[in-house]
Amino acid sequence: QALLDGVAKAKHTTMTEVVSEEYGLPLTAKPVPIFAQTGDERYSNGDKAILKHVQVLPHGLINTVETKLGAQGEILLDYVKWLKKRIEAIGGKDYRPVLHLDVYGTLGIAFKDDFFAIANYLKTLSEVAFPLKLRIEGPVDVGSREAQIQALGKLHNRLQAQNIPVEIVADEWCNTLEDIQEFVQAGVCDMVQIKTPDLGGINNTIEAVLFCKEYGIGAYMGGTCNETERSAQISVHIAVATQPAQILAKPGMGLDEGVMIVYNEMQRVLAILENKKVKGGVPIGGN
Repeated sequence: QALLDGVAKAKHTTMTEVVSEEYGLPLTAKPVPIFAQTGDERYSNGDKAILKHVQVLPHGLINTVETKLGAQGEILLDYVKWLKKRIEAIGGKDYRPVLHLDVYGTLGIAFKDDFFAIANYLKTLSEVAFPLKLRIEGPVDVGSREAQIQALGKLHNRLQAQNIPVEIVADEWCNTLEDIQEFVQAGVCDMVQIKTPDLGGINNTIEAVLFCKEYGIGAYMGGTCNETERSAQISVHIAVATQPAQILAKPGMGLDEGVMIVYNEMQRVLAILENKKVKGGVPIGGN
């Protein structure tokens, strides 16, 4: 991160442009959808995300069966119903965010890794969410990378066979660049979370995004609520250069701080790129 920042300063340019040049990427002043996480304040922070018109929400921190999912998934089902109503009530008629829920393997626990039962539940969840797109992160956690790839593959195939419109996001056991490549090449999911701190150098994050895109798998540039504001800002520059499907609003789980740090940095770099384009500076977007 420091080296990227230093090169950008030395060249009197943005980190976005440095990454674009280094990897031979087309450079466009195009925003990347922001994914806001509510933490345990999933109702009040859900309202905040909706009022801010965040493109992807709410994460939800669905990490226990008893209090957040429900023995038969009924608590999460009620939450999705509430989210849809709130989006309709306070979001405005043209606001259609993606619902992305991280369930931390709890579907596997509740339904005892019965993929037919999990698929049927996800069908019901998608019907409740309609017309909003639904993504489920980490539906099961089966204890190892190889087993996780097999399990997600079975569930993914079941959803496709039944034409259930739910996207599966790989998270558990998919941490390093090598892990991501294994999951992507296996074709067992629709999206992969790229956990930026776990990948080490930012070069690995860049390569992970590009690898996902090469295989037609959604690249979700994620991370952790425990990052710094500087790592979040640098993640934005990488995202604008590589154009993943979405970027996590970080750090923190209070929602406001992460959303505004990521949003503001993105608006700054987009304004700089647009200004260069308008004023005849470095051409972007092939123009």
